[in-house]
Amino acid sequence: QVRLVESGGDLVQPGGSLRLSCAASGFTVSQYTMRWLRQAPGKGLEWISSIVSSGSTMYADSVKGRFAISRDNAKNTLYLQMNSLKPEDTAVYYCARSTERPRGQGTQVTVSS
Repeated sequence: QVRLVESGGDLVQPGGSLRLSCAASGFTVSQYTMRWLRQAPGKGLEWISSIVSSGSTMYADSVKGRFAISRDNAKNTLYLQMNSLKPEDTAVYYCARSTERPRGQGTQVTVSS
């Protein structure tokens, strides 16, 4: 059974950093394109980053240069390192496999002073 569990969200001040984790089970993360998406209050799902099986990465313009996606093949876990956080980064963050919709509950990131 495919399962994705996000964690690591928190309340952080503007300019701060967080690292989100997405623990996967039921499949091998490195064999798929994996994505991070987010949903801000009152808005739809927004794609922010992907990592393909080869390890190449892609980012939305809104997070490019501040966020970094990675994976640990041994732990079958996806990560999102978020630096220089802004209030507009406040959202529930989800990971997803390939083009599928998020399966997990997401993790809340709140950027506020």
